[in-house]
Amino acid sequence: MPDGQGEPSALFVDRADAGARLAARLRELTWVDPVVLGLARGGVLVAVAVAVALNAPLDVAVARKIAAPGYPEFGVGAVTADGPPHYDERTLARLGLTPDDLRATCDRERAEARRRLRLYRGDRAPLPVTGRDVILVDDGLATGVTARAALGELRRARPRRLVFAAPVCARDSASTLRIDGDADDVICLAAPRAFGGVSRWYHEFDQTTDEEVLAALASVS
Repeated sequence: MPDGQGEPSALFVDRADAGARLAARLRELTWVDPVVLGLARGGVLVAVAVAVALNAPLDVAVARKIAAPGYPEFGVGAVTADGPPHYDERTLARLGLTPDDLRATCDRERAEARRRLRLYRGDRAPLPVTGRDVILVDDGLATGVTARAALGELRRARPRRLVFAAPVCARDSASTLRIDGDADDVICLAAPRAFGGVSRWYHEFDQTTDEEVLAALASVS
């Protein structure tokens, strides 16, 4: 695992390369009736190789970041299409914010999550996850707010085991998912000490389009 001052500037060529390498790791483990979900958008492109390697069905999960007022890139929480919002309470306290202050933003992001689910799934029902091993895949784990929101919704469906997997993870965020019980296990190929954002660890990290998500989902029968 890369670490310290000798860390390279990138670990993966692109999401397909990262997915293939993550799939190789996950294929070494034992799974019971697994189902793979890619966290849209970028996580779906990584999840394709995982689903193929495990001979598992592929579905999509959507969680939308709730940003701090005036700072669109700074997520203080996240929300799914139907579940309650998840907030980083320590960050809210530090910024002097409450969930009520973010209600309008939360409602807007929930509406966008619902739009994306309708687009990605169409008329298909979500794959059943109750009693199954569920693997939620993303292209990386930074603050973890969107992962926690998506995991919370999946947990309510009572999977047998709930695992979060990503090619690269911020160490503190991965530990928090484990310690707080959001996931039963967290699998990362790398957890660099100086994280610096997910995109740093990819040579190519273009924004994933809706069309790419739809094509990826269609590629796994």
